[in-house]
Amino acid sequence: MARPAMLPAAAVALCAAVLALAALDGGVRAQQLSPGYYDDSCPHVYDTVRRVIQEARTGDPRILASLLRLHFHDCFASGCDGSLLLDETLTMRSEKAADPNNGSVRGFPVVNDIKAALEDACPGVVSCADILALAAEVSVELAGGPYWRVMLGRRDSKAADFDGAQNLPDPKESLKDLKKKFADVGLDDTDFVALQGAHTIGRAQCQSIQDRLYNFSSTEQPDPTLDHGYLAALRQRCPAAAPGDDGTALNDLDPATPDTFDNSYYANIQCNRGLLRSDQAMLSAPEEGAESTAPIVGRFAHSQAEFFQSFATAMIKMGNIAPLTGSMGEVRRDCRVVN
Repeated sequence: MARPAMLPAAAVALCAAVLALAALDGGVRAQQLSPGYYDDSCPHVYDTVRRVIQEARTGDPRILASLLRLHFHDCFASGCDGSLLLDETLTMRSEKAADPNNGSVRGFPVVNDIKAALEDACPGVVSCADILALAAEVSVELAGGPYWRVMLGRRDSKAADFDGAQNLPDPKESLKDLKKKFADVGLDDTDFVALQGAHTIGRAQCQSIQDRLYNFSSTEQPDPTLDHGYLAALRQRCPAAAPGDDGTALNDLDPATPDTFDNSYYANIQCNRGLLRSDQAMLSAPEEGAESTAPIVGRFAHSQAEFFQSFATAMIKMGNIAPLTGSMGEVRRDCRVVN
């Protein structure tokens, strides 16, 4: 096979310049976001989001974790642009249908309720992408976690990114691959470990951990890093796959305080009680780069204040991933469809 031709020096310089401009453009767009973006156009936006979520929480205690997860899954597929919320059409595949999202992400009706309330109060003003960012912060705060001033001013994408959603960070991936996916969007190891702390609330399905319980790395043995008592308890909840078992039974991501946003998630990991492979690997997979994440796990386990501060910082950075601003995109009237 012939070797590819070398690019001329001028072409290499041009490519470098294009990449630099792209990075600069992303930074400029992030700088256009502001906590006070809606102060004049929709001054009660935060209170409206909080009221709807509080009402939803009454009948669905899982909703806080679900809304937080929606923001993650939106931002990691083409940026924080509300594309995850779009329904499938004859000409567009929805991110909701991607493998990491299908049958897993939830909370869309609550987002629709928030949008409807805001359309009543200030029609055509608040984007769906900003609703996801606000809902994530409100959910963390209501669960007992930190408060941060949400950067606002995103606009909504006019298309979904199915392929991007197919490549979302996967809890079964190696720690090395996960760290790279976070680094690729400008999030460092501290951000990565802090954002993993979102697992201090919420649940995961048995199918997410079956391999750890019964056939880790095709050894026909459980993951050796799992605490034996924890392994036994999980096997009771998630028996070996049987005909008719769809693996959708739920397990607390943080068995100590499953509905409270705190730092016990990291203490669990130190006791080898991380539910997902990606949780425990931050401490127990030195061959995959845990030497850089394990000390951070330790710091967060011993200082909830440090975890909270790092989580808030990481959420702001994540919310700055490739936002649409200015005249880009649109402000959808209905989060499920383009205008």
